[in-house]
Amino acid sequence: MKRKVTKAIFPVAGLGTRFLPATKSVPKEIMTLVDRPLVQYAIDEARAAGIKEFIFVTAKGKSALEDYFDTAPELESSLKKSGKTDLLETLRSTYMDSGAIAYIRQHKALGLGHAVWCARRFIGNEPFAVMLPDDVIAAEKPCLQQMVEAYEETGGSMVAAMEVPRDKVSYYGVLDVKEDHGKHVSVSGMVEKPKAEDAPSNLAVIGRYILSPKVMSNLGKIKQGANGEVQLTDAIAAEIEQGRDVFGYRFDGTRFDCGSKAGFLQATVSFGLSRDDLRDELADYLDQLYAHRRAAQ
Repeated sequence: MKRKVTKAIFPVAGLGTRFLPATKSVPKEIMTLVDRPLVQYAIDEARAAGIKEFIFVTAKGKSALEDYFDTAPELESSLKKSGKTDLLETLRSTYMDSGAIAYIRQHKALGLGHAVWCARRFIGNEPFAVMLPDDVIAAEKPCLQQMVEAYEETGGSMVAAMEVPRDKVSYYGVLDVKEDHGKHVSVSGMVEKPKAEDAPSNLAVIGRYILSPKVMSNLGKIKQGANGEVQLTDAIAAEIEQGRDVFGYRFDGTRFDCGSKAGFLQATVSFGLSRDDLRDELADYLDQLYAHRRAAQ
């Protein structure tokens, strides 16, 4: 009998160096996309998928991230007195129930696989999700919810996947596809950041995972791989070698790489245009900007 996925790990220990100097004092995960921190998008997606326990793998300098999910009595009182009920509800939506959220430190930056392994005692013998807040996915049905529904049919382990240009495969973990069933594929292998000519496909792994607890055991045995880090991809590939099922899931939605400045800006424009209160003004500005650019050519 397959167990429900109710736990999710959020690896947020990275230094965010691509966003310096902002990340000198502000954790990248609470940088705002329109008016919500990146991490809030991930939390909302996890809640929609039925996640009840949220495990954050952090590092020194991330206290602002922890504070974000705490209550804010003075701010709440001020909003009440001002009659700003809509903002009050928005504020309360950021709170996490006592005991629902846990923090654990990754003391050495040894890669994504190591960060996930740091949370092993919170997982026990249950399947679990991993969510990378840098990957923001705009979708009618949240990506992790799509995956949980598919997982209920397939079992095993599952990774979100999307086709990428061949010249970009070296930035991703790439799937070696055994059988293609459309929305999901069965996987015969995984390669971390291959050269374009060596890649088994152009189906790349994106930052959403549903994993068997056996993956934690694999992580405990894996030595440093690509880039001197413990690769989560290697631990998932070991599942295949041990005869367990691994699937790639082609999600419906648009993925933005908010770990890059260009991706963050693209997400800001896209999410802004999706908002009723911002769409017209932002669209008018973009039209004017485009017209000025054309005129200058």
